[in-house]
Amino acid sequence: MTQDSTSSIILDPTKAAFGPEETTDSLGVTHFIGIGGAGMSVLAEMLHQRGVKVGGSDRAHSAKTDRLEALGIPVAYGQQAENVADADTVVYSSAIKPDNPEIVAAHARGARIVHRSDILALLMHGRRAVTVAGAHGKTTTSSLLAHILTSAGLDPSFAIGGSIQGADGKAIDGGHVGQGDALIAEADESDGSFEKYRPELTIITNCEADHLDHYGDEAHYRAAFVEHAGHVTGHVIVCVDEPNGLAVLRALEPDVAKKAIAYGTPTEQELGDLNGASYVRIESEQETAGTGVERFTLHLPDAVTGSGDLELPVSLGVPGLHNAHNAAGAISAAILLGVEPVTAAHAAAGFRGAVRRFQVKGVVKQVTVVDDYAHHPTEIAALLDAARRRYPDSTIRVLFQPHLFSRTKFFAREFAQALSKADDVIVTGIFPAREKQADFPGVGPLTIVREAQGMTGVEFRAVDDMELAARMMAMRAHHGDVVFTVGAGDITDMDEVILHALEAHRESCD
Repeated sequence: MTQDSTSSIILDPTKAAFGPEETTDSLGVTHFIGIGGAGMSVLAEMLHQRGVKVGGSDRAHSAKTDRLEALGIPVAYGQQAENVADADTVVYSSAIKPDNPEIVAAHARGARIVHRSDILALLMHGRRAVTVAGAHGKTTTSSLLAHILTSAGLDPSFAIGGSIQGADGKAIDGGHVGQGDALIAEADESDGSFEKYRPELTIITNCEADHLDHYGDEAHYRAAFVEHAGHVTGHVIVCVDEPNGLAVLRALEPDVAKKAIAYGTPTEQELGDLNGASYVRIESEQETAGTGVERFTLHLPDAVTGSGDLELPVSLGVPGLHNAHNAAGAISAAILLGVEPVTAAHAAAGFRGAVRRFQVKGVVKQVTVVDDYAHHPTEIAALLDAARRRYPDSTIRVLFQPHLFSRTKFFAREFAQALSKADDVIVTGIFPAREKQADFPGVGPLTIVREAQGMTGVEFRAVDDMELAARMMAMRAHHGDVVFTVGAGDITDMDEVILHALEAHRESCD
């Protein structure tokens, strides 16, 4: 293939690859690029279960590839043209670029090249599918719903963008092929591909602007959620505690709105127009601060229970009001899927959270190290509010790694405001993901630190070297402090660095 023809390859995750009448029977031999990924491996296994001839490639062996190979799914290591020589359908994720050798070879052969969201949309046919969408809270909410349905004996399938903390503290894979008819899918809105889904239920955790590199502005971002809700065959469950969520609810078409379930903490009178939706109110108990337990009551309407209004007490082992919101969405969905309300609440109490969501990684000399995936200003603010509730008398220190140059550029001031809820902040070099520093000259950790100047009495530092920053933070910590590693990149690797540094310099913590 010539360079010109290679450069003409366009991967568009928003374009649907399959018509409404197509089934998995039309796939033929199907190859997954990056088959060991959390989202890809479970899709491959689901197709294999349905009798599709599946294979794939990945960079290296992992627990997921080992499982796939044990099931009889071949995996090639290294990505090269010959891997797709027999493929009828080639599946890619948004992390794969048009110049990937397997994409180039598949295009040259005329194979069908589809985004992972196309496969997920296809698998939703004939299942009680639930999508979980939103700028924040997707992984926790979908993990909690999967946990509730599993605890209730329904054995759902789920495709979640992260692992779940088991009762023993060990990670449970975020992908599972169950025997039940429910399928829970975390619906990524970052590239618009979630418009392809036609679920029975959707939970929209919030619609606060993000991914403006794709959508351009807040209005287009919000409109995407309205469109996604319009594709739902059953109930739309949407949080209305922030203005954009309420705006989405009010923008729903009448036939969609009448099946909508709103949830939040204000009274219905305080919210005003709910566009005909029913309302689940969250009534939080204030005295939960410092207990490590989040207690609240859900006021459930007949539209959810099917048997009249109900006050349902809930106790969560994961702290923070934002987790009460996540639980309200997940419990409401579980009840609509047939789980008894009390059973759903009891199951929620045993949920330990998704991996990298307020995950305690260790304690050395009374210094607690916690890891969290928060990478948007609102997520960080919610995390630090939860930290204050869980550790009301502690000094809160944050090692933050921004994720994406574009997000740092768009939200620098908001990041500074959110991080100012801590007592001590070090901002490290930006995790670029799909972006390049050359495209964002001048954007770096100092972009946030400069915005923080004059805003707060909290001391901010910019330290580009992540490991150096981790060691600095360990040296600053004292008995009773809590150190958070925060971000969606590889900042999680610094937990062990901090713990080892604390152990080596434990005398400095006295």
